[in-house]
Amino acid sequence: MSIEIRVLDPRTDADEWNRYVERSDGTNPFFRAEALRLQAEDTGSTPHLLAGFKGQEPVGVFPVFEYTKGPVTGAFSPPPHSWTSYLGPSLLNVDKLKQRKVDRRTKRFIEGCLEWVDDEISPLYCKFVTAEFDDIRPFVWSEYDVEPGNTYVVDLEGSEDDLLKRFSSDARSNIRNADEDSYTIEEGDADDVERIVEKVRERYQSQDEPFRLSTDFARSLYETLPDGAIRPYVCRVDGEFLGGILVVESERTRYRWQGGVKPDADVDIAINDLLDWHVMRDGLHGSAEEYDLVGAGVPSINRYKAKFNPRLETYYEITSGSFGVDLLVDRYQKHR
Repeated sequence: MSIEIRVLDPRTDADEWNRYVERSDGTNPFFRAEALRLQAEDTGSTPHLLAGFKGQEPVGVFPVFEYTKGPVTGAFSPPPHSWTSYLGPSLLNVDKLKQRKVDRRTKRFIEGCLEWVDDEISPLYCKFVTAEFDDIRPFVWSEYDVEPGNTYVVDLEGSEDDLLKRFSSDARSNIRNADEDSYTIEEGDADDVERIVEKVRERYQSQDEPFRLSTDFARSLYETLPDGAIRPYVCRVDGEFLGGILVVESERTRYRWQGGVKPDADVDIAINDLLDWHVMRDGLHGSAEEYDLVGAGVPSINRYKAKFNPRLETYYEITSGSFGVDLLVDRYQKHR
C-alpha cells in the first residue's frame, strides 16, 4: 500500500496535527500547529502541514513553509529568517516495525512529500534542517544535497553527583564553590523571555552581526505553547537580571535555544555555568533524557560547551535548487 500525503490546516486541524506530533519521537515544540502558525506569521511565509498515511494509519509529519520573494519561490523547514530549532520530517508508528519495513515506509513518505512540494509549490530552492531524522537517504536518492552539521548533547542520567563528575574541573569548581546566598536562578516569566532575547540581540549588535529573532515572536511562543515547552531560566543578583537561557523542552530533550550571553556585570560567580547546571539538574529530575546545547560549529563557543562533556551529534542541512537562490529570497539563517 502506498503512502498518501494529506495537507492539514494549522488552524482547523490543529488538534489532529498535534496528536501526530506528540506521538513522534523526533519532534519538538516547534512542530506544534500553534508554533507553526507563529513561525509563518513572523516570517511572512505560508505553512503546509504535510502528513503521511498508510490507509488510516499516520506514518509521518513534515511541516513545509512556502516563501516568495519577487519572482522566486522557495520551500523551507524551518522557515526563512527563522531562529527556530530543527524541523524537517519526523516519523511515527515505526517502533514495532522491522528495519526493512521502516526503510520502505521512510522512502515512500519522503518521496511523497517531495513530490507534493514539487507539484504544489514548484520551488526554485529548498532548504530543510533536521536533527532527529537520521535516514536522509531518500533525500539523496531524490538528488538533494545533504550537508552534515554538528551539535553537542549531554546525557542526563545517574545522580546529580554522577552528572557533575563528568564536567571539566573548572565547571565543577564554578558550580560547587558558588555562594548560593549571592544569587538566585529560577524559571522566569514572559517578561524574562524578552529580557533574554534582548541580551542576545545586544551581543550580536556589538559584533555587527544580524539578529532577526523578535521579542514578540519569542514571547508569543512562551504564551501560546503548552506550559513548560519554553522555559526562561534567569539569574539574578540582588534582584537584578544578569543573564538567562531560553530552554525548549520536548518529552525527552531540553534544547538550549537562546541566551547564555556573557554578562556585562562584574560578579564573582560563573553565571552561565550555573544556568546550564540548573537546566540540566532540573531535567535530570524530570523526564528529560538529554540536553542539546544546540550547535558545535563555532570553535570559540565550543570551548565553553565542551566543558560539560557532551557527545557530538549530527544534524543535516538538506538543499535543492540553483546556487544563490537562497540569497535571492533573502538570507536564510542557518541553525545556530
